[in-house]
Amino acid sequence: MSMTFAEEAARRRTFAIISHPDAGKTTLTEHLLLAGGAIRLAGQVAARGERRRTQSDWMKIERDRGISVSASVMTFEHAGLMFNLLDTPGHEDFSEDTYRTLTAADSAVMVLDAAKGIEPQTLKLFEVCRMRDIPIITFINKMDREADDPFALLDEIQDKLQLDTAPLYWPAASGNRFAGMLDLRNEDFLPFEKAPAADKMEAGDQERIALSGNSVAAAMDEEVLEELRENAELAAEALPKMDTKAYLEGHMTPVVFGSALRHFGVGELLQALAEFAPEPRPQSAERKGEQVELKSADKEVAGFVFKIQANMDPNHRDRIAFLRLCSGPFKRGIRMKTSEGKQINIHNPLMFMAQDREIAENAYAGDVIGVPNHGQLRVGDTLSESGELSVGGIPNFAPEILRRARVSDPMKTKHLKKALESLAEEGVTQLFRPAIGSDMIVGAVGALQIDVMAERVAAEYGLDVVFEAAPYNVARWIACDDAKTLGAFLDKNKSATGTDLDGAPVYLAKNAWDVGYVQEKNPDIRFTATRERAV
Repeated sequence: MSMTFAEEAARRRTFAIISHPDAGKTTLTEHLLLAGGAIRLAGQVAARGERRRTQSDWMKIERDRGISVSASVMTFEHAGLMFNLLDTPGHEDFSEDTYRTLTAADSAVMVLDAAKGIEPQTLKLFEVCRMRDIPIITFINKMDREADDPFALLDEIQDKLQLDTAPLYWPAASGNRFAGMLDLRNEDFLPFEKAPAADKMEAGDQERIALSGNSVAAAMDEEVLEELRENAELAAEALPKMDTKAYLEGHMTPVVFGSALRHFGVGELLQALAEFAPEPRPQSAERKGEQVELKSADKEVAGFVFKIQANMDPNHRDRIAFLRLCSGPFKRGIRMKTSEGKQINIHNPLMFMAQDREIAENAYAGDVIGVPNHGQLRVGDTLSESGELSVGGIPNFAPEILRRARVSDPMKTKHLKKALESLAEEGVTQLFRPAIGSDMIVGAVGALQIDVMAERVAAEYGLDVVFEAAPYNVARWIACDDAKTLGAFLDKNKSATGTDLDGAPVYLAKNAWDVGYVQEKNPDIRFTATRERAV
């Protein structure tokens, strides 16, 4: 019996994975895909050379450095549900890409290193989730290494994140003594295997034994068993029980312990996502100046672009817009419009498995599809059948590093301009044009973004680019309610102003003091560190 499009949407689970670098996010991503039956062999991210290959890290710089620098999307079906996994960059230099990706997620998995707990980047990403009311499931990773006390880890989550913790499982020791974990809801014990069989990993099933039975003694020594019983009893009495309503409202996080590298606890995390993660949530939008909510059961097809990625397939010079669908039954060949009235005919929509793709004949709210285009779409664009909808924009953040871009061969300056504009449209970095001169100023949150841009310009456009110190160190967007006042300010400060990629006016300063001084002298002008992308 075929399902209605509303029923199809209801079985979607779109979630992102957030963590501090090296907490095991990419490894967990690979093993979730393995447990979900999407791949047959998890990538060996700790390997060397040609053996280091993962499904989600597909760019050369990601493979060379063993880190994620670009968000990727992976879709797989498991237990009657369709999962859309959004893998986000863990490095703080790519926090803007992570923020954009989180706008497309309905829930998140927070990965913590069992020995380190909550680290700075985890805290920043959690704040983004909190701003968007995204419910979080916590996976405490690397229990097969020496770990902090589980109660201390849960106390840290409660103290730093103001989240009630509801452990679904309780670990039996850690490090060399780690024996597995107890399911607190039914008293089953899951024994830990350092090298689980491949068929068990693919099935995602974990052997369970009764804690009260005789066989549990073979899984761990008597001291660990006694410690487990004592701590599990204390956890059951002292910690709150799982409350789905509190989780969906962002007040509670269910907790799963495990080791992603050993594929332990991964199937249980997937089960928790299936049980608790929300179906596609309503999306705030504007229609003809009035606030509306886009719901998955609405008939009009609508969605928003949260990411642009060029040259995923270098042989075809492709440019893909990642469209998060919010409502309606999407069908291949549909005609949609931006809020500016630009019509897009979507003949070859794509579904993703990292860089692998296939044509999507149908898609529903919660799905992320790729829309091939040649520059018509930008991050923040809303697509709908009527063209009357506009989803809230995605902000740009003021860069912390400014560099002047120069190509070694002056004859290729136009090519460099095109390459930098293309990468800025993706959100890899930002691009500013001073009002005076022909400089191209690249803005980045961190130095690694500059490295990524240099490598991609070389690999994808064949250009040898040099990034030099710029005459500016601070960029702020400027606006004023009175166009005449703003025009007068720009005319008077041509040497310190310019525009961004969208043509919005920008003040380029030597330091923060300069910005403060100019702002004090021009109280009618607003200087902002964020700017909402046009939608």
